[in-house]
Amino acid sequence: MRALCWAGTDGLAVRQVPDPELRNAQDMIVRMRRSATCGADLPLLAGRIPDLAVGDVLGHEFVGEVVEVGPEVRRHRVDDRVVVGASIACGACWYCRQGNYGCCDNGTPAATGSTWGESAAGCYGHPTRSGGFAGSHAEYVRVPYADVGAFTVPEAVSDDRAVFAAEAAPTGWMGAELGEVAPGDVVAVWGAGAVGQLTAGAAVLRGAARVVIVDDDDQRLRMAARHAGAEPLNYRYVDVLAELRERSGGRGPDVCVEAVGMGADRRGRFGRRGDLGERPTALREAVQACRKGGTVVVLGTWTGGTDAVPLGAMLAKGLTVRSGRQHGQRWIPTLLDRMARDELRTEHLATHRLPLERAAHGYALFRDRADGCVRVVFSP
Repeated sequence: MRALCWAGTDGLAVRQVPDPELRNAQDMIVRMRRSATCGADLPLLAGRIPDLAVGDVLGHEFVGEVVEVGPEVRRHRVDDRVVVGASIACGACWYCRQGNYGCCDNGTPAATGSTWGESAAGCYGHPTRSGGFAGSHAEYVRVPYADVGAFTVPEAVSDDRAVFAAEAAPTGWMGAELGEVAPGDVVAVWGAGAVGQLTAGAAVLRGAARVVIVDDDDQRLRMAARHAGAEPLNYRYVDVLAELRERSGGRGPDVCVEAVGMGADRRGRFGRRGDLGERPTALREAVQACRKGGTVVVLGTWTGGTDAVPLGAMLAKGLTVRSGRQHGQRWIPTLLDRMARDELRTEHLATHRLPLERAAHGYALFRDRADGCVRVVFSP
């Protein structure tokens, strides 16, 4: 089959790779219909993750059709259209039973260690420390723990809408939930990419009085205003901290969400391979902006150690700081229902649609934010 493979630092190529096969009784094979780019792919593309190997297949947000099921798969049949959560979780360990699927003990069977001391859930298109599972930018993908991680897509939901239920929409929903956004709250979100926009939309749905989204990309800010109901704030033109105090009664937002990540430049460059130092510019500003006793939520992609985090401000202001990889299995069914009822629309985030053969070009557009790109969706 054809698949998008890592070809070395900043290099991608569509190559022929072996077709996936069932390995366990709970596996199934899915034929790809749509797969999407994600900001979490950019450190991989840049060669920042040490275990990534030339030839590894990338991608972790996808929707497709079931073509083969293992003998213990009960919820799915051949020809079902499914969206698959990006986090690979067993559904049976202590963490999964608490609903914390992103912390699964058994989702990384190929892992030999972890930068963070313990392994977490696996993820498609990531190296051995995240399970070593082949990614979704391919014609077919093996789905382990199929009854836990895959969900039937309602007939009313298009592929271009459903693909964002794999990770971007659950991550945004988690941001609002971790922040415990309540009616009347003022919420600020740093980053107007797909996750930032969906976080803002989730905060609006939870009844926030004002949702402000901070970025320097006017096109993305306009999109967030139109589709998420957020108030755009371009940090190139205003004093963000002063403006947020003005919009929150002089106190600062009740909830501040960092949805930017480690601080790559506009061409997606992160530094040399294995360098784990990161620049928490947006995170520092979120901590500074948040009102005393408020909540800061960290959603952006981080891969290792980060210096210059204002711990003193967190302590002095009595902030609650929460973070996590999304527990998609907890929220995907609800989000699909909202999509079917037209309460949650995500297809506008697919600013570019390309065939798999042009995936390397699609990632260049996505990395560079060229041509107004927010997300690229590929089809085989």
